[in-house]
Amino acid sequence: MLVIGAKGFAKEVLEVIHLNNDLVNLAFYDDVNEDIGELLYDVYPILNNVEKAKNYFDEVDKRFTIGIGNPVLRKQLYEKFSKLGGEFTSIIHPNIVMGHYGNKLGTGCNLMASVILTNDIIVGKGVIINQLTSIGHDVIIGEFTEICPNVSLSGNCVIGDFTFIGTGAIILPKITIGNNVIVGAGAVVSKDLPDNCVAVGIPAKIIKQN
Repeated sequence: MLVIGAKGFAKEVLEVIHLNNDLVNLAFYDDVNEDIGELLYDVYPILNNVEKAKNYFDEVDKRFTIGIGNPVLRKQLYEKFSKLGGEFTSIIHPNIVMGHYGNKLGTGCNLMASVILTNDIIVGKGVIINQLTSIGHDVIIGEFTEICPNVSLSGNCVIGDFTFIGTGAIILPKITIGNNVIVGAGAVVSKDLPDNCVAVGIPAKIIKQN
């Protein structure tokens, strides 16, 4: 598998891959950081141009996942590496708790340690659900949305595409949050939020809207 990124969140993704015993031919991709070197932890190759990535997909393994946050950037990277022949792949920590009924998980998601998903949850393509997050029943999460650690997402909520929910935020039941929304860390969202806004505080209030 090729992990896009070799710093920050990519290291957390590496730990999940390690726990899933999927280390054969594992490589990373970073064409941004000049100081990154050629090996991560002196073990895993770091590719630094698209030609090497394409050769990896053609000759080694077509799977890739994204080890970088930021919803818009993740969509761009998904498109870039899919065009090179890669197959967008989900990475799921082995200790998540997922209900047995009605759940649908899109391609290329990252579900990290101690995530809890109950039943009838739809998770879109390329979503990050970070550690210690709990998601209630009948929730829909749009594509490439990023949910930070320790978020509590109550039942019957709808979260749009490209939305970012900060660490420790609480989303109360039956809330709809639009596309391209930023919810600040620790916010308590008690009312619906429209597209293209930033909301912070307890209760969450919109401080910016495009």
